[in-house]
Amino acid sequence: MKLRNAMMFVLAMGVCGVANAAAEYVIKYSHVVADSTPKGQAAIKFKELVEKRFPGRVEVEVFPNSQLFGDGKEMEALLLGDVQILAPSLSKFSKYTKKLQVFDLPFLFDDIDAVGRFQNSAKGKELLTSMQDKGIIGFGFLHNGMKEFSANVPLRTPADAKGLKFRIQASDVLEAQFKAVGANPQKIAFAEVYQALQSGVVDGAENPWANIYTKKFHEVQKFITESNHGVLDYMVIANQKWWAGLPADIKAGLSEAMTESIAYGNKVALTEDDDFRAKVIADNKAKVIPMTAAEKQQWRVVMKPVWRQFEGEIGKDLIDAAEQANTKPAPEKKATEHPKHKAKK
Repeated sequence: MKLRNAMMFVLAMGVCGVANAAAEYVIKYSHVVADSTPKGQAAIKFKELVEKRFPGRVEVEVFPNSQLFGDGKEMEALLLGDVQILAPSLSKFSKYTKKLQVFDLPFLFDDIDAVGRFQNSAKGKELLTSMQDKGIIGFGFLHNGMKEFSANVPLRTPADAKGLKFRIQASDVLEAQFKAVGANPQKIAFAEVYQALQSGVVDGAENPWANIYTKKFHEVQKFITESNHGVLDYMVIANQKWWAGLPADIKAGLSEAMTESIAYGNKVALTEDDDFRAKVIADNKAKVIPMTAAEKQQWRVVMKPVWRQFEGEIGKDLIDAAEQANTKPAPEKKATEHPKHKAKK
């Protein structure tokens, strides 16, 4: 009987050991938005690609919606090694490099295509390695979309924002942006924005359509102005010490998966931006107000001094390169056959 019980115990422990067998490498990928957003979809795609390539060897745990760390603690957690991969908003990096503040400058980019051209330029790619001395390595940029103003009053001219309280990310540039129009910026963690808008702690905010819809901000705001005044993009980053310690084959596989997942997330962002906008309009809980070219020019004139205010920190060369990205490349001309080479009739 004792022998039988002992054998059963050993068998049970063996089964338990198999069930609890952990992968050789476990990667925690944390972010603060919903799975349904472009960033959420990119993280899920990364998990799928990695685990398919390294079955049983590498496991990716994705933590959306600030489940693991909120945007106020995630950078500290990365540097401590408590999480391996993050995709923070570009506004979160001013503590580590001032150069990325270029993405917060108001009315710098005409549209998301201009943002992409700058990010894919030589100057843009340099930003991925701008924080290596702080222990952070960048893999690439993820789109979320152009930002729209929202408030409980219609915002058509800069004067309409005067005296209002706006939620902003922890960014000195965004603080200066709203102060330029006489508004009162309030730095609030993303997870607390809905409650802040609902309770009246702040009167308005700025977000792309994906965040407005998935976080239901349109349910606690009366008006959304289609300003496209700024960009809310992310950089996918890792703890450099952790990355350097990985085997070469794992790094190669993760790099490929990251490149593919970022491209996938950006495709989702570009495809779904109009869809999220349409969903907000269909819900009919906030009135969407177009911004005319003349109105946009008024905002640009008032806010453009912010560029000069931060030029010394960011670098005029970066600002110029970003502004130049608004110029669309000329379409390629089809090669014409030289008359001498034309076939004789």
